[in-house]
Amino acid sequence: MRLVESKGASLLILRKRIRWSYIVVVVCFFILAGRLFYLQIIKGEEYRLKSEINIIRVQDIPTFRGIIRDSKGRILASNRPSYQLYITPAFFNFERDFGPVCDYLNLSQSERESLLKTLKNQKGLKSYQPFLVRDDISRDELAILETHKRSIPGINVTYQPKRVYPLGRVGAHVIGYLGKVRKEDLIEHPELNYKSTDMVGRYGVEKAFEQILRGRRGWHKTVVNAKGVTIEESQLKKLSSGPIHQDPVPGQDVVLNLDGELMTFIDRLFRGYPSGGAVILEINSGRILALYSKPSFDPEAVSSGLSKEVFEEINSNPFHPWIDRTISATYSPGSTFKIITALAGLAEGVISPSDKVECTGSLEIGKRSYKCTGKHGIVDLVKAITYSCNVYFYNLALITGMDKIAKYATMLGMGEPTNVGINTELKGFIPTRDWYMNKMKMPFMPGYTINMSIGQGNVMTTLIQLANAYATILNGGTLYRPSLVKRIENPDGTPLQRVLPEVVRTIPLSQKHIDILREAMIGVVEDPLGTAHGVGSGEIRVAGKTGTAQVPVRKRKKGEPLKDYWFFTRDHAWFVAFAPADAPEVVAVVLVEHGGVGGKTAAPIAVKSLIGYLTENY
Repeated sequence: MRLVESKGASLLILRKRIRWSYIVVVVCFFILAGRLFYLQIIKGEEYRLKSEINIIRVQDIPTFRGIIRDSKGRILASNRPSYQLYITPAFFNFERDFGPVCDYLNLSQSERESLLKTLKNQKGLKSYQPFLVRDDISRDELAILETHKRSIPGINVTYQPKRVYPLGRVGAHVIGYLGKVRKEDLIEHPELNYKSTDMVGRYGVEKAFEQILRGRRGWHKTVVNAKGVTIEESQLKKLSSGPIHQDPVPGQDVVLNLDGELMTFIDRLFRGYPSGGAVILEINSGRILALYSKPSFDPEAVSSGLSKEVFEEINSNPFHPWIDRTISATYSPGSTFKIITALAGLAEGVISPSDKVECTGSLEIGKRSYKCTGKHGIVDLVKAITYSCNVYFYNLALITGMDKIAKYATMLGMGEPTNVGINTELKGFIPTRDWYMNKMKMPFMPGYTINMSIGQGNVMTTLIQLANAYATILNGGTLYRPSLVKRIENPDGTPLQRVLPEVVRTIPLSQKHIDILREAMIGVVEDPLGTAHGVGSGEIRVAGKTGTAQVPVRKRKKGEPLKDYWFFTRDHAWFVAFAPADAPEVVAVVLVEHGGVGGKTAAPIAVKSLIGYLTENY
């Protein structure tokens, strides 16, 4: 009886165990099924992509940056082929392949040792990242590397166009240069899909039109083995989802109003002068024909990356090559400002062209004596401009008043940016009576107005502002926004956008007053006593106004050579020229820093530039 009971109990226990085993099996099955469902259905796409990443590489196909051309189609910025060699340390056989690769590159022993040390130091995840071994390899190096790259795991030759600037240093400030993308670029412009290896516009037109010029990179998928070596791609479509190739889209071209040949000609005319600048505008449209700044820099070298020594050399240059003297530097305009003072006096009716003043060489006010450039005798407005008589303008300014002169200078665009659209444009400065009262905290002095009348004191202007002001007077009172761009094109030359002249405002000027000022500026060049007599040419009649602007007086620095002190305390030389004199089409402003007398140094450059442009004879 006990035996039967024992067997019955054992059977019951066995059945319970079987039941629990069944439950465990069922639960495990559902767990496995749920896991499989999670892996294959819910996370399937994610893991498929991860597995795809392990065997499929997406290689970027660089695009071509848009070309920058001048108004006549000459190339100002373009691209050339360039190839780079990368080594991925984790996949590279150092014992077998390092020596041959160094031989292909003709590396010296010290270069080999340095490279080997650098590659060996790429630890962890870095060892799986391509390391740039050489940028811009030669054609011979490219040929031998392409021949052997399939038998050398871990090397990769990539294509990346390099930017070239045919004019070199000429126009570097306006055309600009490229630089490597920065962290802030990636953060501020995620929509542009920048990568850390991209080159972006950093200055000039290259920066201002970055989104138009840059284009869009393409890509191509390849299959690699466990060592990262590209293998047969016949199974690529089966292994990869979606497209396997996307063509790059080249950037759009930018055509400027600049004349590259004219700017090269100006550069030749500036030989012998270490620093200065020039601006040439179309009078009736505001189109910029030339923006020239000296000294300059090599935009290709800057784009490629300057060595520490070269960078320091540029920074220590006393003439500051980085500064764009056409829009990013301000100067006292000197006697070129007298035209604006004269216009204010005429327009406000405080003088007539026939009013005369006797110049004895100075004007005495209280205990102060304000000097002139000579003793001009009795002069009217035309002769005062022709001879650049300071005494006449001292008297004119005192009866016109500072604020009325400031009013016309401001209407002509001085004291405010022209919004040319590139680089950091300074706005210059036109003082007023209130400004002096608030700044000086003392009674207003007549000397402030006297200094303003001849473009000294606190009057400051950029070259492009001065050119635009003269253009506005000569075209009858239409102030244009200086225009740098002519049109945007597709790479095939199809126009996408044409840039039309933009009027900022129209100023009510009397044509009679304009003709008087024009006659006076013709005298500057043609009158035997004119301050620029002798610079004219029989080919085309040219007119203009000289300016000699004082620089701040300073003491000689300790250890400073006397010749350097003499040079850097010498006056700046100005000349504003326009041609043809009887029907003005173009205006040129030339500044020769520390050039002394404007009629001797700046005037020949300005006049020859205009004649060269109008006759197309450089």
